[in-house]
Amino acid sequence: MRRWNGWAEEGSTAALSREALRLLELEVGRRIDNLPPDATLGEVLAVVPPSRLPADDRLSDDAEDRVRHGRGQSLPDWIALRSGLLGAVPDAVAHPATDDDVAALLALAAKAGATVIPYGGGSSVVGGVTPAEDDDGPTMTLALDRLAGLSDLDERSGLATFGAGTVGPDLEAALAPHGLTLGHFPQSFERSTLGGWVAARSVGQQSIGFGRIEALFAGGRVVAPAGTLDLPANPASAAGPDLRQLVLGSEGRLGVITRATVRTVPKPPREAFPAWFLPDWPHAIDAARDVARAGLPLSMLRASTPMETQSLLAMAGRSRAGDVLARYLRLRGMGPERSLVLVGASGLERFVEGAVREAGSILRRHGGVAVGGSIGRRWIATRFRSAELRDTLWDAGYAVDTVETAADWTRLPAIAASVGQALRHGLDDSGERVHAFSHLSHVYPDGSSLYATYVFRRSADPDETLARWRRLKRGASEAIVAGGGTISHQHGVGRDHLPYLAAEKGELGMAALADVARRFDPAGIMNPGVLVRPAE
Repeated sequence: MRRWNGWAEEGSTAALSREALRLLELEVGRRIDNLPPDATLGEVLAVVPPSRLPADDRLSDDAEDRVRHGRGQSLPDWIALRSGLLGAVPDAVAHPATDDDVAALLALAAKAGATVIPYGGGSSVVGGVTPAEDDDGPTMTLALDRLAGLSDLDERSGLATFGAGTVGPDLEAALAPHGLTLGHFPQSFERSTLGGWVAARSVGQQSIGFGRIEALFAGGRVVAPAGTLDLPANPASAAGPDLRQLVLGSEGRLGVITRATVRTVPKPPREAFPAWFLPDWPHAIDAARDVARAGLPLSMLRASTPMETQSLLAMAGRSRAGDVLARYLRLRGMGPERSLVLVGASGLERFVEGAVREAGSILRRHGGVAVGGSIGRRWIATRFRSAELRDTLWDAGYAVDTVETAADWTRLPAIAASVGQALRHGLDDSGERVHAFSHLSHVYPDGSSLYATYVFRRSADPDETLARWRRLKRGASEAIVAGGGTISHQHGVGRDHLPYLAAEKGELGMAALADVARRFDPAGIMNPGVLVRPAE
């Protein structure tokens, strides 16, 4: 079971190498000595208020159930959980097993004057499942864990229908006996659900080859307060606007996604993830652009800034193989500004070999040095575990968060520089330092995403830690908006990004979103404060 106040499994601790800790102490400073211990689950449960919803066999008012479904994985959520200062928690949690159950629960919520929050895996990092602090009425959380599993498979067409609460490993396990895969592997893969991927417009790490979730989502069902929307899984249609696009990214604001039909493909017989080092960040960006525009059958390309490259090597720890790699790179003229680039290809043997070879020729023209597949294999083996370092870093006295965006190739370098500047110097006025680094995680012919991670020291006062996060989040978000990037490439909007959404959608666009929300949810009970402000 996942720990109630973090990401890792109960009792599990990811190791932080001495080299990584030394780098953090150099970049940020040593942890302060007077950090208070985390609140215990018992302490938190003792202050959970009574439910304001009427007793009903379909509702759980158990305090632990409410706490475990009361927060996601954003840093404000973590600060609230670790400090024990949760504020609002759901008044009850329901675990519907059928579409009819969902419809009945929405009717119950409307009658009771309650708002409703759909809850998949609870992996939102943008405040997407957090009850509103300023909501005077009760809140009901609909946990979709019982709306899970494979319900239909058309192997001839490759269409598979799952309950929206199906988590990533279970989805792939159901497809594996049929030789199929969805190929959607976000970093939250082990915790997040299919419905959550659709609701947040998720992107998997190998999206170049398998597609973003909007390409994989063929149809499904949404149960809303105003009724049920069925989306047929046609391969293409010119019958007016595609209503699937309304559901994608809707974040529970329109209704509850109860099932989704997805486009699967045969599991690739061969995969390769060779690593390269480029002389510096400008060379890495240009090389990534040229690879993305070459139309190669790749599944992935990631390019890290020099600081992220240094951080990744430090997290791997000191080893003989690492010393040999460092000497080799120095001999090849790769200095401290070097950037790591990972290339991925999936498919038939000849296509994989050809794609890797052609990508390599492009990288070589930009001064790249190939270092084989061991780094890539290590990354694949641990790619879903790296999030557990958030727990380890917290225990070591540090808070960590991410921001991400996407922009065209022309704007991307400036946005990367301004976001990095905003994060690294965002706490200068308080005398605190920030360790910030980034990478291109998904590349497209016309641009790329930019994924930035930042680490700063926790304060003994949780309110001060939260205030530091707010300054950093605001500075990075404003830099993204000013540079013309999207406020969210893969994490959705939630509560945290809502203040910046209008700059991207415009006044008419925001009004259109509000109109759609009112049509599906006339009383405004569905996840208010997410995506569209309640007053709209």
